[in-house]
Amino acid sequence: MRDVLRVPEGERLDLTAYDASATPAGPAGKAAGLAATAALAPRLANLQERLYASSTAGDRRRLLLVLQGMDTSGKGGTVKHVIGLFNPSGCRIRAFKAPTPEERDHPFLWRITKALPQPGEIGIFDRSHYEDVLIARVRALAPRSELGRRYDQINRFEKSLADDGVTVVKVFLHLSYEEQRNRLLERLDNPEKHWKFNAGDIEERSVWPAYREAYEIALERCTTDEAPWYVVPADRKWYRNWAISTLLLEHLEALDPTYPPGDFDVEECRRRLLAT
Repeated sequence: MRDVLRVPEGERLDLTAYDASATPAGPAGKAAGLAATAALAPRLANLQERLYASSTAGDRRRLLLVLQGMDTSGKGGTVKHVIGLFNPSGCRIRAFKAPTPEERDHPFLWRITKALPQPGEIGIFDRSHYEDVLIARVRALAPRSELGRRYDQINRFEKSLADDGVTVVKVFLHLSYEEQRNRLLERLDNPEKHWKFNAGDIEERSVWPAYREAYEIALERCTTDEAPWYVVPADRKWYRNWAISTLLLEHLEALDPTYPPGDFDVEECRRRLLAT
């Protein structure tokens, strides 16, 4: 899946060429997709345990999943259905909202650095440092020259993470304009989902092309060997969950963490235990 979904480096990106309802390399239909995702759970859980166990012996490696996408694209759903396959005690989840007054008093990467996973953990960012080159561009919250510097800062920051043992998996949840309307209507039509609806989402739809362009630029400028971007079609929730689960599995298998050996005499400890 890494090769199938990865954004090509050094090429012009046109998101209109990507079908948000496609299922590249995916199972044949929803039922098969749900079953395939469930079947990944034991392997993911085992790799997570091995990653955490290896950290107790000084292994600094960890994984960071960055989720970006338009409203209703499924960032929260991914956290629920994909990260739910892991042991929550080994996950560090952070949803980034509008910066607080304290955060605005610091460089934009300050709050990101504070939320990074520790060795052995799996971190999940629901939105991220990319908000500072997405909303900032669409809403003209920063000069274009400043935005140019931020892309470079992000690339240097993510390289430093990789150098420190962080596997960065950046996923753009590619949702269609029509599907977003459907999902917003579902929230309006169901009183139990009114809490998830924000009237501002309607206004944001009016600048959809500007957001698409902002994402294209960010994905172009910030897909690197150390931290590539992956475009995951998000109109079909079952496919989104399967694809991201598979991406995580592939990255964790590449890390191949191992259980550390015990630093004690096993037979002696067995003898002493049996004597109690």
